Amino acid sequence: MEILKIENVTKEYANGEKKLYALKDVTFSVEQGEFIAIVGPSGSGKSTLLHIIGGIDKPTSGNVWINGTNISALKPDKMTIFRRRNIGIVYQFYNLIPTLNAEDNITLPILLDSKKVDNAELEKMLKLLNLEDRRKAMPSQLSGGEQQRVSIGRALMNKPSILLADEPTGNLDSKASKDIVDIFKYYNKAYKQTILLVTHDEKIALQADRIIRIEDGQIVGDERVGK
Repeated sequence: MEILKIENVTKEYANGEKKLYALKDVTFSVEQGEFIAIVGPSGSGKSTLLHIIGGIDKPTSGNVWINGTNISALKPDKMTIFRRRNIGIVYQFYNLIPTLNAEDNITLPILLDSKKVDNAELEKMLKLLNLEDRRKAMPSQLSGGEQQRVSIGRALMNKPSILLADEPTGNLDSKASKDIVDIFKYYNKAYKQTILLVTHDEKIALQADRIIRIEDGQIVGDERVGK
């Protein structure tokens, strides 16, 4: 089942009389349960693409469809609600709320949506993330790897249609990076979680099912990974 459709998406910026293209006529689709790595050199448009899919930015032209909804046409308040309910986002720099402990950071999206936290699901999440003993720790008391695991829990707690990860291992050592990728792989296989992951690391990209390569704002490669 098609869960994401990117349709002729262009993002341009004015630079005096010239136009600079962060993305140019990008088109592809994603089936539910795919694990996709998006790779390319710095400045190629990878993060811009992820921000547009996440509804954080809007394309200059073109459309993004998620579960049949054209998010490019949503007004900001509707987009905020749609994102909270359908899109999980993991950033390189964690973006945790410093005044909330690990458990409260993880459950924040549910509380913002005025829903009741499923304690059984929370316990399962904390166990999977190996954070059971760190649940009451503040972000400043957590290692980089632990903070990123909290951010993953926050992104997945609402069971999103799509999980977007922008260089999620960029600030981590090799062991912490492996732990993060293993969590993504587990959720992808066990729950058919659709994942789009931006990375500079070719070894991480090769653990995905599909690799989309971007250069100068355009797709130059789209291949299945043989495993």
